[in-house]
Amino acid sequence: MVDVLDNKRAATRFRILVEIAERQPAVSQGEIAEEVGVTSQAVSEYIRDLVEDGFVEKEGRSRYRVTNEGVDWLFQAAGDVRRFADHVTEDVLGAMGEDAAIASADLEAGDPVSLTVEDGLLHAAPGEAGPATGVATTDAAAGSDVGVTSFEGVIDLEPGSVTVWQVPPVRAGGSQSATLEAIADGCAEADLVLATGVEAIVALREADVEPATTFAVGTVAADAAERGLDTAVVATTDAVGRVTDVLRDGDVAYEVLEG
Repeated sequence: MVDVLDNKRAATRFRILVEIAERQPAVSQGEIAEEVGVTSQAVSEYIRDLVEDGFVEKEGRSRYRVTNEGVDWLFQAAGDVRRFADHVTEDVLGAMGEDAAIASADLEAGDPVSLTVEDGLLHAAPGEAGPATGVATTDAAAGSDVGVTSFEGVIDLEPGSVTVWQVPPVRAGGSQSATLEAIADGCAEADLVLATGVEAIVALREADVEPATTFAVGTVAADAAERGLDTAVVATTDAVGRVTDVLRDGDVAYEVLEG
């Protein structure tokens, strides 16, 4: 269970800190109490604890600000809540609804199907031989999209990994200082290639490699890893941190190599 959802006190602490961040610096404890559903006295006690923990600083009577430590904690807690919500909507509620898959063979509505993930996409084959199964809700020809519902079992999917290849910034030589052969070999072994930063994009062009995208690279790489794809990210050194921060938050395995 997510920490801020473990008990009512943790959840209330989270909500009060959010309210302070939204209203700062002039904070009305009465308004927060009404919004959160607790007494003004309780809000006062929570704020006192937040000040003692270093998450909030008091500037004067009814004037508070969330500290950098408080902001960091909110980001972490909000990320935990978001991932839990994704689990509920995708893994729990998704199993109760309908999803789309690629038909591996001709199917008719009502046919039992076995489900697998190939190249990061859900596929449905006739029969119930796999560890995960469902029922087709539409007719579909092989290779077309088919609706699937009544999901059972778990798809045995090995998470993918991410290799980040660093390309020096232009002030340090840029793409001309990159080891194009090593980058090209690394990209050839990957299921997906992404790039961020002008120097990285130019290096890939010189290596005759076309990235799938050059935008939101960290998010795309993390999503691809969840779908079992091994990804090569070619990034200018200045952009590496933005990529790895997202991967770290998503608990995705990665390594950074010199390109």
